[in-house]
Amino acid sequence: MTRPNDDAVWVSRCLLGDASAFEVLVERYGRILFALAFRLSGNREDAEDIAQNALLRAYERLETYDPDRPFFSWIYRIGVNEGLNFRRAQRPHEPLELARSTAAAGDLAAQLETGERIQDALMSLGREHREVVVLKYFTGLSYREIGDAVGLPEKTVKSRLFAARQELEARLSDGRGSKP
Repeated sequence: MTRPNDDAVWVSRCLLGDASAFEVLVERYGRILFALAFRLSGNREDAEDIAQNALLRAYERLETYDPDRPFFSWIYRIGVNEGLNFRRAQRPHEPLELARSTAAAGDLAAQLETGERIQDALMSLGREHREVVVLKYFTGLSYREIGDAVGLPEKTVKSRLFAARQELEARLSDGRGSKP
C-alpha cells in the first residue's frame, strides 16, 4: 500500500535527476488515468493518448507538485484537464462508451439502446456535472477524492452530484436522453 508521502519521495527523486523514479508513479497511476480518459473519450486509442499526455504534462510540471497534498489528486486533476481539453476539441456529441456486460444476443439490442440513451443524457450535462458523475460512478472515487481532484469542497461535490442525478433522471424519464 502506498503511504501518502511515498509519492512525494518518488517525485523528489525524479526532480533530483532520477528519471526512473517517475516510472514508479506511472505504474501506480497510469491505469487510473487511462480509465478516466476512456470514460471521458469513449475510445481506447484516444484514451491512451489522453493518459499519455497527462503523464507527460505531470512529468513536465513535477516542480509544481505540493508534497503536502496527495499526489493522486494532483495527477488526477491533470488527467481530468487533459480529458476535458480533448472533449472540447471533439464534436459535441461524440459517443461516450459506457461499460457494458456481456449479454445474450436478444438482450444486447435493448442494452445498447439503453446505453445510448444514458450516454446521450450524460453528454447533455454541463461540464461540471458530467465531470463529477464520471469521477464518482465510472472511476469509483469518494466525495473527498473527487473534491481533491477537481479542487472543490466535499459539500460542493455532493451538491453537484445530486443536481446531476436529478438532471439525468429527468432527461431519461422524459426521453431527452435519446437521440432526436
